[in-house]
Amino acid sequence: MNRRSFIQKSTLLTSTVFISLKSFPSSLFSVDGLVSGMVTSKGKAVAGVVISDGYSVIQTDKNGNYEIKLHELARFVWISTPSGYEFKTESSIARHYYKPDTAGKLNFDLKPLKQNDNKHNFIIWADPQVKNKKDVAQMMETSVPDTRDVVKSMGKTPVHGIGVGDLVWDNFDLFPAYDEAIAKIGIPFFQALGNHDQDYRQGGDDTSDRTFQAHYGPTYYSFNRGKAHYVVLDDVRYLGVERTYDGYITPTQLEWLAKDLQLVPKDALLIICLHIPVHNSVKNNDDFYAVLKDFKNVHIMSGHTHFNKNVIKNGIYEHNHGTVCGGWWTGPICEDGTPRGYGVYEVDGTDLKWHYKSTGRDRKEQLDIYVDTLTNQKRLIANVWNYDPEWKVEYFLDGKAMGALAQQDGYDPLAVKLYKGDKLPNPRPFVEPCSTDHLFMAHFEPSVKKVKVVATDRFGEKFEAEINT
Repeated sequence: MNRRSFIQKSTLLTSTVFISLKSFPSSLFSVDGLVSGMVTSKGKAVAGVVISDGYSVIQTDKNGNYEIKLHELARFVWISTPSGYEFKTESSIARHYYKPDTAGKLNFDLKPLKQNDNKHNFIIWADPQVKNKKDVAQMMETSVPDTRDVVKSMGKTPVHGIGVGDLVWDNFDLFPAYDEAIAKIGIPFFQALGNHDQDYRQGGDDTSDRTFQAHYGPTYYSFNRGKAHYVVLDDVRYLGVERTYDGYITPTQLEWLAKDLQLVPKDALLIICLHIPVHNSVKNNDDFYAVLKDFKNVHIMSGHTHFNKNVIKNGIYEHNHGTVCGGWWTGPICEDGTPRGYGVYEVDGTDLKWHYKSTGRDRKEQLDIYVDTLTNQKRLIANVWNYDPEWKVEYFLDGKAMGALAQQDGYDPLAVKLYKGDKLPNPRPFVEPCSTDHLFMAHFEPSVKKVKVVATDRFGEKFEAEINT
């Protein structure tokens, strides 16, 4: 579907609220580039609502009115949905295009939530990365019902989702299949751009995201829920040569982000969603961290790596998620042994709790253990895939407490079995096991009959796994 027909078909599109400037004849906008309007809810003005074109960031006045002078390169205008209001969606995809009423006029109407949203949940899907119909079928048969069941278990708590990139695998014809998956889950879902969501034959970085934008709106924006402020960014810079890119957040985005955050309380919970991990793969991450220096409660949600890793850098917690697709839909685990799955987050005011939900497995399953036989001894390996330094990992031999397991870099045994070798896995042998630091190891006497590992997360919740040797 081309961009024009898609936009004409859509009447309401996002949650930031996206308006494509290129989809309307220029005559609808004032000659001097000004767009103005009003934000209302139930017929009453809503003051202090943030509106942006990706360059300027302004707020509605006490009467709900605004006026914004469009940047010459602006492709969209959006409203950063305030806390307490519904995200507007089309088949659960968070996107609402609004046509201006008259020349240079653009009004927004917000629908209040039926409950307080200080407590709410969100889900992070990283790298669904479907390439063909078989991949889509797996996603529909496994990931979708699993996520839907988790959402159902949350009852009436407001919940939304964010896809942090590589929604598809260079096959844009499958964007509608991804959309169908989200529609079946049935919650508002936002999207971030991944390197496999880019046009690789459309010039440089400024044009490589046109198909994505036609389908999902702007590649950077913000929205609010409760006391949390959410930001979605594009940190994939296409370098103009097919499939060549790096991790980089453009100065335009950083300038916009600084303006956006000026209007956010410094004690807010700040959730920043993007594709490529910031801590070690975004070239100008120092500039990015500088913009965030006044915020003390920041969490970054990333994907891209196809493994699960938690990193704290500059006081910022980055959750680098395992994938929805596991080993590119060839096996049930990622390259580090993390089961394919997604992140589940619970917000209470400015407090955040989380766990990793493995597709098809119980929520209480947060580790796998292996025992192998060496010369004159046996070895225990535990993979605690959502480990961070606040976790405690202990083991028991035949019921006797043995203390903490030693952390060790290495390869998950099942990942080696499934993926190591030139011909494995079929049909995508490029998938290979990768070293991870969330392995834990101990050696013990061959006479031991039962091994148990207890992992306690930073929130005090305990998870157990045991094996008969």
